[in-house]
Order: sequence, then C-alpha cells, then structure tokens
Amino acid sequence: MNIQFILPDPAVASYVSSIVVMENNNIFRQAVLPLIARGYPSITFQLTDPRLITDPANKPDTLVLYGQNIKPIELYVAGHVSIIAYFLYPHVLKTLFGPDARELTDISMDISLTEPARGMSLKEQLVNATSLAQRLQLLNSYILKLAAPRKKYTSEAIAFATRIIQHKGGLASLPAIQKELCVTERTLQRLFESHVGVSPKTFSRICQFHSALQQLSRNNFSGMIDVAYTNGYADQSHLIRAFKEFTKYSPLEYQKAAADFPG
Repeated sequence: MNIQFILPDPAVASYVSSIVVMENNNIFRQAVLPLIARGYPSITFQLTDPRLITDPANKPDTLVLYGQNIKPIELYVAGHVSIIAYFLYPHVLKTLFGPDARELTDISMDISLTEPARGMSLKEQLVNATSLAQRLQLLNSYILKLAAPRKKYTSEAIAFATRIIQHKGGLASLPAIQKELCVTERTLQRLFESHVGVSPKTFSRICQFHSALQQLSRNNFSGMIDVAYTNGYADQSHLIRAFKEFTKYSPLEYQKAAADFPG
C-alpha cells in the first residue's frame, strides 16, 4: 500500500488536521482495511473494484463521512484501491454538518447526495478527476462550502479541551480542564457529546489507546508492559483490554493482522 501524508491547504487547516492518501493496484482478492478509533472523524473519497467484493452489502460508498468511531469499521477493498481521507479535528463535526456529533458516532454516511456535495456534483467530479491535485482542490472547496454558513457555531472551549487531551495522550486531568474553562462536569459532558460525539472520558480513552497504538506501530518498546506503563495503563492486562475494545484484537494479534494486509 502506497501511503502519502499531505499537509492541509491553509484555507481548510482550521478544520482538517491531516490528509492521508492510500493507493494500491495489486490487491487481487477481497481484503479488509480496518478503520480504528483515533479521535478524528473523516471525510473520505474511496475507490475500489466492486466486482471483486463478494458480498454486495460490503461494497463501500464512494464519498463517505465517518463520524467519531469507537468500534472498528471494516472497509472492504479489492483490485485498484484509491483512498483520500481528510481527517477532521475532533470538535468540528457540528460546525461543518449541523446536527449533534453524537448522531454520527460509529456511523458512516454517504454524503454524495447531501448538500453541498450534490449541488457541486462532487462525487462525479472526484471520480472523473485526472490528478490527485484536482481531487484535493475539489475536497478543499467542499469543506469551505460546508464551513461558510456555520463559522459562528465553532466552540473555542471544546477546541481547547480536545487539544489538551490529545496533547497529553488521553491522560489530561478533566477536573483541571473544567476549572480552566470555568464549566461544570455536566457542561463539559454536553459540549463533548454535541461537538465531538462521545463523552470526555471516552475521548480520553480513545486518545490513550491511539498513543499506545502509535508506539506499537513504531516498534519503539521493549515489551508490552513498557507500552502499558508509558501510556498510563495500570498494567499489561489493562492495555490488552483497551486494544480488544477498540480493535477486537490483542496488541500482538493486531500487529499480525496489520502485517497480513496486502502491501
């Protein structure tokens, strides 16, 4: 799998944390690309060969919004695979799409027939575009159209809170954040459910898990107990439980499953 990491254009950098482009022309059988909880919802353009997907129910939509996910999402791919994922900051779902973010948690939604994607024929333009640059420009334009009427709804408080929790790898003190923002525990909970889609505690657990997953992916550890302690888990069994919650696998099983995905 050829993977590129692209910095967002400054015009959309207030909404987009990062852009990941994945391409593979050599997946000769159906494979599953797991989308694991990492704290960032995404707008994703994805192309694959539907003729090689054995179950029609598993054929992916082309233009998808993935809300904040706790459970792993299975993306079925085969043949030529081309994916452009715009990972959004965790607090901007409500700003861009309107409804409370909790309505989108663990949900993937075809957005090609929603406005403004429908009005600008976004799906068709993306499919027919002849270069990555053209596709990025189209997705940037879409995000700016989403943002234009809703800028006033952005919550600076929730932006601050999510940034601190992510920076601390999920180990930030929630009472300290409440004190800094001069809000009650219940108010912080409502802000998170409305703008992020999960509670502050759940978001913290996602960020803690993602920090451990990154360390595991870099092979920067001497043993699982090292990963557990570095990321604030009481012991190795707590780390394993977190991995099973967010991936359905133990850490070692997840490593093997990731290695088995067609490269």
